[in-house]
Amino acid sequence: PDDVQCRIEDKVFADAINEFLSRLDEEKRNIFVRRYWYLDSIKDIAKRHGVSQGCIKTNLCRNRKKLYRILKREVLI
Repeated sequence: PDDVQCRIEDKVFADAINEFLSRLDEEKRNIFVRRYWYLDSIKDIAKRHGVSQGCIKTNLCRNRKKLYRILKREVLI
């Protein structure tokens, strides 16, 4: 629905994600955005950064958990 409450919630959600991304170093932010915004494969991201696929998977897992904690604290409460 297009109401004020939804718009406020969307803004809070977007602000929390932007804050999370701004706190990541450039490489971690790039990995996260390449995977979840541009939908690059883990293989392609690993190749681009010159690391193993396992390294990328670990990085993404840790950062998803960080984002979850932030969203839980900022948005879901």
